[in-house]
Amino acid sequence: MKPMKILAAVLASTAVIAFCAPVGAHAEGSNIVVIGGKPDDPFWAKVKKGADDAGLVVTEHGGSVTWLGPQSYDNLGADAANLIRTALSQQPDAIIGPDWVPESMDDAFKAAISAGVPVVIYNAGGMEAAQRLGAMNFVGNDELIAGTAAGKYLGEHGAKNVICVNTVPGAANLEARCKGVSEGIAATGGTASQLPLPATSFGNPTAVAEAIKAALLKNAEVDGVITISASDANSAANGIMQAGGQGRVKLGSFDFDKSGLDRVKDGSQLFAVDQQPYMQGYLAVSLAAGYASYGLDIPTAPILTGPKIVDGDSVDAAIEGVAAGVR
Repeated sequence: MKPMKILAAVLASTAVIAFCAPVGAHAEGSNIVVIGGKPDDPFWAKVKKGADDAGLVVTEHGGSVTWLGPQSYDNLGADAANLIRTALSQQPDAIIGPDWVPESMDDAFKAAISAGVPVVIYNAGGMEAAQRLGAMNFVGNDELIAGTAAGKYLGEHGAKNVICVNTVPGAANLEARCKGVSEGIAATGGTASQLPLPATSFGNPTAVAEAIKAALLKNAEVDGVITISASDANSAANGIMQAGGQGRVKLGSFDFDKSGLDRVKDGSQLFAVDQQPYMQGYLAVSLAAGYASYGLDIPTAPILTGPKIVDGDSVDAAIEGVAAGVR
Protein backbone atom coordinates (compact mmCIF):
# COMPACT_ATOMS: atom_id res chain seq x y z
CA MET A 1 0.00 0.00 0.00
CA LYS A 2 1.29 3.49 -0.92
CA PRO A 3 2.16 5.93 1.93
CA MET A 4 -0.78 8.25 1.19
CA LYS A 5 -3.20 5.32 1.24
CA ILE A 6 -1.72 4.13 4.53
CA LEU A 7 -2.18 7.61 6.00
CA ALA A 8 -5.76 7.74 4.76
CA ALA A 9 -6.48 4.36 6.32
CA VAL A 10 -5.01 5.48 9.65
CA LEU A 11 -7.04 8.69 9.61
CA ALA A 12 -10.20 6.77 8.78
CA SER A 13 -9.50 4.35 11.62
CA THR A 14 -8.87 7.26 13.99
CA ALA A 15 -12.13 8.86 12.94
CA VAL A 16 -14.01 5.69 13.80
CA ILE A 17 -12.37 5.52 17.24
CA ALA A 18 -13.17 9.17 17.94
CA PHE A 19 -16.79 8.66 16.87
CA CYS A 20 -17.18 5.67 19.18
CA ALA A 21 -15.68 7.43 22.21
CA PRO A 22 -18.18 8.62 24.85
CA VAL A 23 -19.34 12.22 24.75
CA GLY A 24 -17.14 14.26 27.08
CA ALA A 25 -14.24 11.80 27.08
CA HIS A 26 -11.07 13.55 28.16
CA ALA A 27 -7.51 12.54 28.84
CA GLU A 28 -6.91 14.57 31.99
CA GLY A 29 -8.68 12.14 34.31
CA SER A 30 -12.28 11.45 35.27
CA ASN A 31 -14.36 12.05 38.35
CA ILE A 32 -16.04 8.79 39.32
CA VAL A 33 -18.74 8.38 41.99
CA VAL A 34 -19.15 4.91 43.51
CA ILE A 35 -22.25 3.94 45.49
CA GLY A 36 -21.72 1.11 47.97
CA GLY A 37 -22.72 -0.24 51.35
CA LYS A 38 -22.52 1.02 54.92
CA PRO A 39 -19.17 2.33 56.15
CA ASP A 40 -19.00 -0.31 58.90
CA ASP A 41 -20.09 -3.27 56.73
CA PRO A 42 -17.11 -5.69 56.55
CA PHE A 43 -18.11 -6.93 53.10
CA TRP A 44 -18.31 -3.45 51.63
CA ALA A 45 -14.98 -2.54 53.19
CA LYS A 46 -13.41 -5.02 50.75
CA VAL A 47 -15.32 -3.55 47.80
CA LYS A 48 -14.22 -0.07 48.85
CA LYS A 49 -10.59 -1.16 49.13
CA GLY A 50 -10.75 -2.41 45.56
CA ALA A 51 -12.33 0.87 44.43
CA ASP A 52 -9.75 2.87 46.37
CA ASP A 53 -6.85 0.89 44.91
CA ALA A 54 -8.12 1.42 41.37
CA GLY A 55 -8.67 5.05 42.35
CA LEU A 56 -4.95 5.48 42.86
CA VAL A 57 -4.51 5.24 39.10
CA VAL A 58 -7.46 7.58 38.51
CA THR A 59 -5.94 10.15 40.89
CA GLU A 60 -2.53 9.81 39.25
CA HIS A 61 -4.16 10.85 35.99
CA GLY A 62 -5.85 13.90 37.53
CA GLY A 63 -9.23 12.38 38.36
CA SER A 64 -11.00 11.36 41.56
CA VAL A 65 -13.09 8.56 43.03
CA THR A 66 -15.80 9.47 45.57
CA TRP A 67 -17.56 6.82 47.69
CA LEU A 68 -21.19 7.25 48.82
CA GLY A 69 -23.00 4.81 51.13
CA PRO A 70 -26.16 4.65 53.27
CA GLN A 71 -26.03 4.97 57.04
CA SER A 72 -28.32 1.94 57.47
CA TYR A 73 -30.16 -0.70 55.45
CA ASP A 74 -33.56 0.03 57.00
CA ASN A 75 -34.85 1.91 53.94
CA LEU A 76 -32.35 0.62 51.40
CA GLY A 77 -34.13 1.23 48.11
CA ALA A 78 -35.15 4.84 48.74
CA ASP A 79 -31.85 5.74 50.39
CA ALA A 80 -29.83 4.24 47.55
CA ALA A 81 -31.94 6.08 44.96
CA ASN A 82 -31.16 9.33 46.77
CA LEU A 83 -27.46 8.47 46.66
CA ILE A 84 -27.67 8.08 42.88
CA ARG A 85 -29.31 11.51 42.65
CA THR A 86 -26.62 12.96 44.91
CA ALA A 87 -23.98 11.42 42.68
CA LEU A 88 -25.61 12.95 39.60
CA SER A 89 -25.71 16.38 41.24
CA GLN A 90 -21.91 16.27 41.49
CA GLN A 91 -21.68 16.22 37.67
CA PRO A 92 -19.53 13.08 37.55
CA ASP A 93 -17.95 11.55 34.49
CA ALA A 94 -19.31 8.12 35.49
CA ILE A 95 -21.43 6.53 38.23
CA ILE A 96 -20.97 3.02 39.60
CA GLY A 97 -23.69 1.43 41.72
CA PRO A 98 -25.51 -1.76 42.71
CA ASP A 99 -29.14 -2.17 41.66
CA TRP A 100 -30.24 -3.49 45.05
CA VAL A 101 -33.95 -2.62 44.83
CA PRO A 102 -34.86 -2.05 41.19
CA GLU A 103 -38.36 -0.69 41.80
CA SER A 104 -36.88 2.09 43.94
CA MET A 105 -33.58 2.71 42.17
CA ASP A 106 -34.15 2.25 38.43
CA ASP A 107 -35.64 5.70 37.80
CA ALA A 108 -32.61 7.34 39.40
CA PHE A 109 -30.21 5.26 37.30
CA LYS A 110 -32.19 6.11 34.16
CA ALA A 111 -32.01 9.81 35.01
CA ALA A 112 -28.21 9.57 35.17
CA ILE A 113 -28.00 7.72 31.87
CA SER A 114 -30.42 10.18 30.23
CA ALA A 115 -28.12 12.98 31.39
CA GLY A 116 -25.30 11.37 29.42
CA VAL A 117 -23.43 9.94 32.41
CA PRO A 118 -21.99 6.43 31.81
CA VAL A 119 -23.21 3.96 34.44
CA VAL A 120 -21.67 0.67 35.53
CA ILE A 121 -23.90 -1.65 37.55
CA TYR A 122 -21.91 -3.77 39.97
CA ASN A 123 -22.46 -6.23 42.82
CA ALA A 124 -26.27 -6.45 42.52
CA GLY A 125 -28.68 -6.51 39.61
CA GLY A 126 -26.71 -8.56 37.14
CA MET A 127 -26.44 -8.11 33.39
CA GLU A 128 -30.23 -8.07 33.16
CA ALA A 129 -30.29 -4.82 35.11
CA ALA A 130 -27.48 -3.33 33.04
CA GLN A 131 -29.31 -4.12 29.81
CA ARG A 132 -32.68 -2.92 31.12
CA LEU A 133 -31.24 0.39 32.26
CA GLY A 134 -28.86 0.97 29.35
CA ALA A 135 -25.77 0.78 31.56
CA MET A 136 -22.45 -0.04 29.92
CA ASN A 137 -21.79 -3.30 31.81
CA PHE A 138 -22.24 -5.34 34.97
CA VAL A 139 -19.34 -6.30 37.23
CA GLY A 140 -19.93 -8.88 39.95
CA ASN A 141 -21.52 -12.14 40.83
CA ASP A 142 -24.53 -13.78 39.21
CA GLU A 143 -26.41 -14.35 42.44
CA LEU A 144 -28.75 -17.02 41.10
CA ILE A 145 -25.81 -19.02 39.76
CA ALA A 146 -23.97 -18.53 43.07
CA GLY A 147 -26.99 -19.69 45.05
CA THR A 148 -27.44 -22.70 42.82
CA ALA A 149 -23.80 -23.66 43.30
CA ALA A 150 -24.16 -23.33 47.07
CA GLY A 151 -27.34 -25.40 47.19
CA LYS A 152 -25.81 -28.11 45.03
CA TYR A 153 -22.69 -28.19 47.22
CA LEU A 154 -24.80 -28.58 50.36
CA GLY A 155 -26.82 -31.37 48.79
CA GLU A 156 -23.76 -33.19 47.52
CA HIS A 157 -22.34 -33.10 51.03
CA GLY A 158 -25.35 -34.67 52.70
CA ALA A 159 -27.75 -31.81 53.52
CA LYS A 160 -31.42 -32.53 52.84
CA ASN A 161 -33.32 -29.68 54.52
CA VAL A 162 -31.69 -26.24 54.45
CA ILE A 163 -32.69 -22.77 55.62
CA CYS A 164 -31.32 -19.69 53.84
CA VAL A 165 -31.10 -16.88 56.40
CA ASN A 166 -31.87 -13.49 54.83
CA THR A 167 -31.36 -10.45 57.05
CA VAL A 168 -32.18 -7.97 54.26
CA PRO A 169 -35.36 -9.45 52.71
CA GLY A 170 -36.52 -7.64 49.60
CA ALA A 171 -33.00 -6.97 48.30
CA ALA A 172 -33.06 -8.51 44.83
CA ASN A 173 -29.54 -9.95 44.96
CA LEU A 174 -30.15 -11.69 48.30
CA GLU A 175 -33.53 -13.03 47.25
CA ALA A 176 -31.80 -14.49 44.18
CA ARG A 177 -29.20 -16.18 46.38
CA CYS A 178 -31.83 -17.95 48.44
CA LYS A 179 -33.81 -18.88 45.33
CA GLY A 180 -30.66 -20.38 43.84
CA VAL A 181 -30.02 -22.39 47.00
CA SER A 182 -33.49 -23.93 46.66
CA GLU A 183 -32.91 -24.77 43.00
CA GLY A 184 -29.44 -26.15 43.60
CA ILE A 185 -30.32 -28.48 46.44
CA ALA A 186 -33.48 -29.60 44.66
CA ALA A 187 -31.24 -31.05 41.95
CA THR A 188 -29.77 -33.37 44.60
CA GLY A 189 -33.15 -34.34 46.07
CA GLY A 190 -33.15 -31.90 48.99
CA THR A 191 -35.23 -28.85 49.88
CA ALA A 192 -34.50 -25.32 51.08
CA SER A 193 -36.63 -22.51 52.46
CA GLN A 194 -35.89 -18.90 53.28
CA LEU A 195 -35.77 -17.59 56.85
CA PRO A 196 -36.44 -13.85 56.38
CA LEU A 197 -35.49 -11.62 59.31
CA PRO A 198 -36.23 -7.93 59.86
CA ALA A 199 -33.67 -5.63 58.24
CA THR A 200 -32.89 -4.32 61.72
CA SER A 201 -31.40 -7.75 62.47
CA PHE A 202 -28.55 -7.03 60.05
CA GLY A 203 -25.49 -6.35 62.15
CA ASN A 204 -27.21 -7.59 65.32
CA PRO A 205 -25.44 -10.89 66.03
CA THR A 206 -27.58 -11.74 69.07
CA ALA A 207 -30.84 -11.34 67.16
CA VAL A 208 -29.61 -13.42 64.23
CA ALA A 209 -28.24 -16.20 66.47
CA GLU A 210 -31.48 -16.35 68.44
CA ALA A 211 -33.59 -16.54 65.28
CA ILE A 212 -31.50 -19.39 63.88
CA LYS A 213 -31.54 -21.21 67.19
CA ALA A 214 -35.34 -20.93 67.32
CA ALA A 215 -35.71 -22.20 63.75
CA LEU A 216 -33.54 -25.24 64.47
CA LEU A 217 -35.38 -26.07 67.69
CA LYS A 218 -38.72 -25.70 65.93
CA ASN A 219 -37.78 -28.05 63.09
CA ALA A 220 -35.37 -30.84 63.97
CA GLU A 221 -35.25 -31.96 60.32
CA VAL A 222 -33.22 -28.89 59.32
CA ASP A 223 -29.69 -30.14 58.70
CA GLY A 224 -28.21 -27.18 56.85
CA VAL A 225 -27.97 -23.41 57.31
CA ILE A 226 -26.60 -20.89 54.84
CA THR A 227 -26.33 -17.16 55.49
CA ILE A 228 -26.19 -14.20 53.12
CA SER A 229 -23.16 -12.61 54.78
CA ALA A 230 -20.00 -13.40 56.70
CA SER A 231 -21.17 -11.70 59.89
CA ASP A 232 -24.43 -13.64 59.80
CA ALA A 233 -22.41 -16.86 59.45
CA ASN A 234 -20.69 -16.05 62.74
CA SER A 235 -24.10 -15.63 64.33
CA ALA A 236 -25.31 -18.85 62.72
CA ALA A 237 -22.39 -20.77 64.20
CA ASN A 238 -23.46 -19.57 67.65
CA GLY A 239 -27.12 -20.34 66.96
CA ILE A 240 -26.30 -23.87 65.81
CA MET A 241 -24.21 -24.43 68.93
CA GLN A 242 -26.94 -23.10 71.22
CA ALA A 243 -29.46 -25.41 69.55
CA GLY A 244 -27.17 -28.41 70.01
CA GLY A 245 -26.70 -28.84 66.28
CA GLN A 246 -22.90 -29.15 66.12
CA GLY A 247 -21.85 -32.03 63.89
CA ARG A 248 -25.40 -32.43 62.55
CA VAL A 249 -26.25 -29.08 60.97
CA LYS A 250 -23.98 -28.14 58.07
CA LEU A 251 -23.11 -24.45 57.81
CA GLY A 252 -22.33 -22.50 54.66
CA SER A 253 -22.18 -18.79 53.90
CA PHE A 254 -22.08 -16.31 51.10
CA ASP A 255 -18.90 -14.30 51.65
CA PHE A 256 -16.56 -14.81 54.60
CA ASP A 257 -14.23 -13.26 57.13
CA LYS A 258 -11.31 -14.64 59.13
CA SER A 259 -13.61 -16.32 61.68
CA GLY A 260 -15.55 -18.08 58.93
CA LEU A 261 -12.40 -19.30 57.23
CA ASP A 262 -11.07 -20.59 60.55
CA ARG A 263 -14.27 -22.62 60.88
CA VAL A 264 -13.85 -23.96 57.34
CA LYS A 265 -10.28 -24.93 58.21
CA ASP A 266 -11.24 -26.73 61.43
CA GLY A 267 -14.26 -28.39 59.81
CA SER A 268 -17.04 -26.68 61.78
CA GLN A 269 -18.20 -24.80 58.66
CA LEU A 270 -18.56 -26.69 55.40
CA PHE A 271 -17.79 -23.92 52.89
CA ALA A 272 -18.19 -20.29 51.88
CA VAL A 273 -19.11 -18.77 48.52
CA ASP A 274 -16.66 -16.09 47.43
CA GLN A 275 -17.83 -13.38 45.01
CA GLN A 276 -14.45 -11.60 45.31
CA PRO A 277 -15.75 -8.18 46.42
CA TYR A 278 -12.34 -6.54 46.12
CA MET A 279 -12.35 -7.33 42.41
CA GLN A 280 -15.84 -5.85 42.03
CA GLY A 281 -14.68 -2.46 43.26
CA TYR A 282 -11.36 -2.59 41.44
CA LEU A 283 -12.68 -3.70 38.06
CA ALA A 284 -15.75 -1.45 38.12
CA VAL A 285 -13.70 1.69 38.79
CA SER A 286 -11.07 0.71 36.23
CA LEU A 287 -13.73 0.07 33.59
CA ALA A 288 -15.64 3.30 34.26
CA ALA A 289 -12.52 5.47 34.40
CA GLY A 290 -11.05 4.04 31.21
CA TYR A 291 -14.30 4.57 29.36
CA ALA A 292 -14.96 8.08 30.66
CA SER A 293 -11.40 9.29 30.05
CA TYR A 294 -10.35 7.52 26.88
CA GLY A 295 -13.35 5.68 25.43
CA LEU A 296 -11.79 2.34 26.43
CA ASP A 297 -14.18 -0.59 26.67
CA ILE A 298 -14.08 -4.38 26.54
CA PRO A 299 -16.47 -6.76 24.79
CA THR A 300 -16.89 -9.06 27.79
CA ALA A 301 -20.31 -8.64 29.37
CA PRO A 302 -21.01 -9.36 32.12
CA ILE A 303 -17.67 -9.27 33.93
CA LEU A 304 -18.12 -12.01 36.53
CA THR A 305 -16.08 -12.12 39.73
CA GLY A 306 -17.63 -15.31 41.11
CA PRO A 307 -18.87 -17.62 42.41
CA LYS A 308 -15.93 -19.50 43.87
CA ILE A 309 -16.42 -22.18 46.50
CA VAL A 310 -13.93 -21.94 49.37
CA ASP A 311 -13.71 -25.21 51.29
CA GLY A 312 -11.06 -27.20 53.09
CA ASP A 313 -9.05 -27.64 49.91
CA SER A 314 -8.73 -23.92 49.13
CA VAL A 315 -9.07 -22.23 52.49
CA ASP A 316 -5.38 -21.49 53.13
CA ALA A 317 -5.05 -19.15 50.14
CA ALA A 318 -8.25 -17.37 51.17
CA ILE A 319 -6.89 -16.83 54.69
CA GLU A 320 -3.83 -15.13 53.21
CA GLY A 321 -6.15 -12.87 51.19
CA VAL A 322 -8.07 -11.87 54.31
CA ALA A 323 -4.81 -10.91 56.01
CA ALA A 324 -4.11 -8.60 53.05
CA GLY A 325 -7.58 -7.05 53.24
CA VAL A 326 -8.62 -8.17 49.79
CA ARG A 327 -10.76 -11.25 50.60
